[in-house]
Amino acid sequence: VLASILSLIIYWIIRDRYRVRNLNGKHVFITGCDTGLGNSLAKWLDKKGFCVIAACATEKGSQELRCCSSLSLKTVNLNLADSNSIARAVVFVTEQTAGKGLFGLVSNAEGTAPVGPTDWLRIEDFHSVLDVSLLGLIEITLKLLPLLKKAEGRVVNLINAKGLMAFVGGGYSLSKWGMEAFSDTLRIEMRHFGVKVSIVEHGFFKAEEVNSDIIEKYLFKLWNRLTPEIRDSYGEKYL
Repeated sequence: VLASILSLIIYWIIRDRYRVRNLNGKHVFITGCDTGLGNSLAKWLDKKGFCVIAACATEKGSQELRCCSSLSLKTVNLNLADSNSIARAVVFVTEQTAGKGLFGLVSNAEGTAPVGPTDWLRIEDFHSVLDVSLLGLIEITLKLLPLLKKAEGRVVNLINAKGLMAFVGGGYSLSKWGMEAFSDTLRIEMRHFGVKVSIVEHGFFKAEEVNSDIIEKYLFKLWNRLTPEIRDSYGEKYL
């Protein structure tokens, strides 16, 4: 019994060494905050006392988030497929941090559709996913690295575990595997500057913007634009 109590005390002491303290003034920038995991995380960190800067793809998402958060939470519109939008968001974050640097960058973006057999797809179908969920996240990370280095902050990349299993064609799995590789190399390189890089492979959450009806709609769209030769090679039964 005494050994168990002693082990528990040691565990709590070690755990508390990693607890972040003095949260006031620590800025965290989160992408993908319109709905889902990014939205919930922005609200939770706001309640904890962080200075949250939430990036939303729509003005509606920004307004709804501000309505249920404290006045310290700020929002900025962000289209990860647009370099100009990324540049404007970086300027906004720089202004909000006011020389203190960025304590945290949480990258959360889900460009999913279209998915389907690889030879049903065109290169623009890959771009529609990769430009958001891989290249866009990489671009905004690169542009925020000076602020992260200044605060000796951390990068947290949220990656859906579904993306680690390549069971269907398209850019979804490519984007997740790409973010894994980018995070692993960035972690090694940023260690010299005191910047931490983490991956959170989260589970299977239901997202409002992605459901079976949307995936089915895209599948039929892909099928209908195929040449007769490719459709005949698969057949209606396959569809």
